[in-house]
Amino acid sequence: MKYALGIEYSGTAYCGWQRQPHCADHPVELVCAGRTDAGVHAFGQVAHFESNAERSQRAWLLGANCRLPRDIRLQWVTPVSDDFHARFSATARAYRYIILNAEVPSAIFQDRVSWEFRPLDHEAMHECAQMLVGEHDFSSFRAVGCQAKSARRDLQEISVVRENQLLYLDIKANAFLYHMVRNIAGSLIAVGKGEQDLAWFRQMFEACDRNLADVTAPAAGLYFLQAWYEPQFKLPASTRKPVLF
Repeated sequence: MKYALGIEYSGTAYCGWQRQPHCADHPVELVCAGRTDAGVHAFGQVAHFESNAERSQRAWLLGANCRLPRDIRLQWVTPVSDDFHARFSATARAYRYIILNAEVPSAIFQDRVSWEFRPLDHEAMHECAQMLVGEHDFSSFRAVGCQAKSARRDLQEISVVRENQLLYLDIKANAFLYHMVRNIAGSLIAVGKGEQDLAWFRQMFEACDRNLADVTAPAAGLYFLQAWYEPQFKLPASTRKPVLF
């Protein structure tokens, strides 16, 4: 039987999505919708696995959660058809990047947000971000270790909004390159600080050269929000978003 899982986790204590073959009673291949880096969090990660064990959905959910550490929780478990694949069946993914824009960092949320003490112009950041919408070559935001065969991605939505001291960068695309969201965030932050402008951002993006973009933003502020699938798979909807303060 194949099962799909909805997973929420804090990535602070972990080195990203990695295989741990020594921890299962029998070999389990766990495939996720989108691998996350060390320190990156998830609200609606989706994964699948296959098992011959006969358990109810409730037994899978409660049994797994009682064994998991407090910073990882299954939100749901459901059987799926054999043609479901957490990664390849996903039609889109969404991330949220959170920036605390304040004079001093937060002690409580130190591992939950990125921090920038210089005032950020979120409107300029949002304006720059809109040129990324559509199908483009995102080589300027592709990390050196990226193994994707092509850098072309279809970015469907992106926005930067401010709520008091917090900036929320929301981004949705059919798929993402390695470090793509954090690299976009880093260059948008450079614009927000006034170090770069719209013309620079356009030239850097169109050049398809990672060396021209700004630094990679920290992992702590990044959240995998959800993945989308065709209705035929009947997965529970995941619309939760991290909102702080």
